[in-house]
Amino acid sequence: MSLISSTRPWARLKKIAGEKNLNLTDLFKKNPDRGVQMSGKAADLFIDYSKNLITPEILNLLFDLAREVNLDKAIKALFEGEIVNKSERRAALHTALRIPRGKAVFFDGKNVAVEVYKVLDSMAEFTRKIHDRIWLGSTGRPIRSIVNIGIGGSDLGPKMAYSALRNYRCDKMKVYFVSNIDPTDITLILNRINPEETLFVVSSKSFTTEETMINARSARSWLIDRLKDETAVAKHFVAVSANVAEVKKFGIDEKNCFEFWDWVGGRFSLSSAIGLSLMLAIGAPNFFEMLEGFHLMDNHFATAPFEENKPVLLGLLNVWYTDFLRMQTHAVIPYSRYLNFFADYLQQLLMESLGKGVTETGEKTDYETGAIIWGGVGTDVQHSFFQLLHQGTIISPVDFIGFGRAIDPLGSQHDYLLANMLAQSQALAFGNITSDNRSNLSGNRPSTVILADRLTPKTIGELVSLYEHIVYVWGTVLGINCFDQPGVQYGKTAARSILNQMKGTPGLIPYDSSTKNLLKQIGSI
Repeated sequence: MSLISSTRPWARLKKIAGEKNLNLTDLFKKNPDRGVQMSGKAADLFIDYSKNLITPEILNLLFDLAREVNLDKAIKALFEGEIVNKSERRAALHTALRIPRGKAVFFDGKNVAVEVYKVLDSMAEFTRKIHDRIWLGSTGRPIRSIVNIGIGGSDLGPKMAYSALRNYRCDKMKVYFVSNIDPTDITLILNRINPEETLFVVSSKSFTTEETMINARSARSWLIDRLKDETAVAKHFVAVSANVAEVKKFGIDEKNCFEFWDWVGGRFSLSSAIGLSLMLAIGAPNFFEMLEGFHLMDNHFATAPFEENKPVLLGLLNVWYTDFLRMQTHAVIPYSRYLNFFADYLQQLLMESLGKGVTETGEKTDYETGAIIWGGVGTDVQHSFFQLLHQGTIISPVDFIGFGRAIDPLGSQHDYLLANMLAQSQALAFGNITSDNRSNLSGNRPSTVILADRLTPKTIGELVSLYEHIVYVWGTVLGINCFDQPGVQYGKTAARSILNQMKGTPGLIPYDSSTKNLLKQIGSI
């Protein structure tokens, strides 16, 4: 199979990029309606992509690239449960997790929507029992603290959404997140909670993830030590996993295991049972509203023509920037304190999905695959790294995310917040030329503005789904499998080998002189 870089649209885009004659000021002067023409709705999100370094010709060539790889068929394959994760021989049916009740999605001859709603309804019933104090701790006290133990997709999505939906949380419940194997991570939380009123949600697809299981065993030992009762585990631990056998080995009743399936990738799993801790925090109705938002964006992605399809447009823009304009980073700046973990979440979603140097058929690429994703919350970041964005020599496309209405209105402060966001986008695009070179802002720095009415569960679903599909478009065009992570897996193998060496057992992987010397230094401390 030939690489996408051998196609005619790729060659033409490379030529245009090499001419370096794209100027946003000129493009807006030539077309005063550009801001209107290059913006529009995707579900309930309004997306303005007019301040990107593109022309109609560039967009058409990017659409030609999409057609070269049969993106339309790839989108259909994703939604219909075909094997799109070729290395692991799996479907990637995360869109089935949020299909409306009563609709059908067939996989391996079964309507998986029935299984999905069986789990969702079980989660909702469990949440009701916790909230109504029907499910109590082993000593008869109500559950007031939830500790989510997981890592990667089992942590970043629920944690991001829990922070984002602070105003939708149940007052009775506090949720904590443990991910790092650093003992400080779990110790800080165990020191803050009452074992009699705590429920641990152990989230791991395989239920063998080392960091998660080590933390889970530490939590179990702590609970038994404090309550002096091994049977207390049954009332204080539930699992989210695809591996019921391992859950039972841990000591959790399989009735308290909330299932998800091997066709759900970890970093695409927020709308699955991985969201249990979130549902416990915000309640089932708000969780189902979030699923509605997911589905609205899914439907837009599945049905809109390329020219109107915002995940397709934004995914193709990322290809344009990384592979033709050689921009290797991408900043995401939400102007909402509640989205303080959004960039962290997107780092895994995009970088773990696209961080590969070979295609899904094993061919080494001769082009860039993915970008470094980073960001922070506006307006704070205007006083940290925006100086580099405005005047530095490294140019990074920026996604600005804003909300028309404040969650916490306070005078005119929200207007100031939005004014700052729009000003940054404008200044990046058009700059500010003065008589003093030191004060010059050259402009011509691209950005996209994503606007929503208000930060709600539905909005979170739409935003996450938007970026999930951007990843799929980006990966499909470049021939990348978005759903595996062999680099992560090898890192685990290497860590186990070094741990064996630290315990005096020969490791499986030969060591270099640096690693040997570092182990020696650690041993001498």
